[in-house]
Amino acid sequence: MRRLRSGLAMVGAALVLIALWQLLAQAVHNPMLPTPGEAFRAFGISFSGPLPSHLWASTFRVLVSLFLSILLAVPAGLFLGRNPKADRWVAPVVFLTYPIPKIVFLPLVLLFLGIGDASKVFLITLIVSYQILVTTRDAARSVREYDLLSLRSLGGSGWDLYRHVIIPACVPDILTSLRISMGTAVAVLFLVESFATTEGLGYYIMDAWSRAASAEMFAGIIAMGLLGFALILLVDLAEAWLCRWQAAEQDME
Repeated sequence: MRRLRSGLAMVGAALVLIALWQLLAQAVHNPMLPTPGEAFRAFGISFSGPLPSHLWASTFRVLVSLFLSILLAVPAGLFLGRNPKADRWVAPVVFLTYPIPKIVFLPLVLLFLGIGDASKVFLITLIVSYQILVTTRDAARSVREYDLLSLRSLGGSGWDLYRHVIIPACVPDILTSLRISMGTAVAVLFLVESFATTEGLGYYIMDAWSRAASAEMFAGIIAMGLLGFALILLVDLAEAWLCRWQAAEQDME
């Protein structure tokens, strides 16, 4: 029932956004802002042409980047959160470099890694890793020593503490950071695909904009929005599987 209500709310929100888009397009009455009908028609036409290949290129880049970010940032965050000595040395470096907009290094990344997938994946991974690392580190630090005592009293090893207490306690925060990182990853994806490339949704949107093909441009925007939405759904599915105890508590309430 809860999922049904969530689905209906999502459909309602989409209809409201489309209605506002229609009203704005009629009010502005500018060829560069097509109506939803024109944009979705262009989306359907483009999907039988070059759009799927651009969508696949973007999907591949963002999925690889997110996988690498999780693989690197989650263990590092757990380690720093539970090891104060290492955290005292590493945390200042992390928080000193965290506010720097990593996208400004795009020219250097392109210079050293070229214009292929490697440079784009590296930059997205770098930006998203910081968000996941900081959240995971703070979540690991917040695990109370009291919660670990019972397992220690039973002879639990360090790995047992991580497996049965620390990691489960951090998973909700990690998933929240991952959900927030999805928007960041898609935004960075658009930027890195706008330079020195001939494939990807960012390139497709900018190419359509340069040709004043507004309907095609919005078809690319719709595709990028659907990509971000699909990534959020993946995180929601992971949360439903990994945090089943939360759903049980909500049902009891």
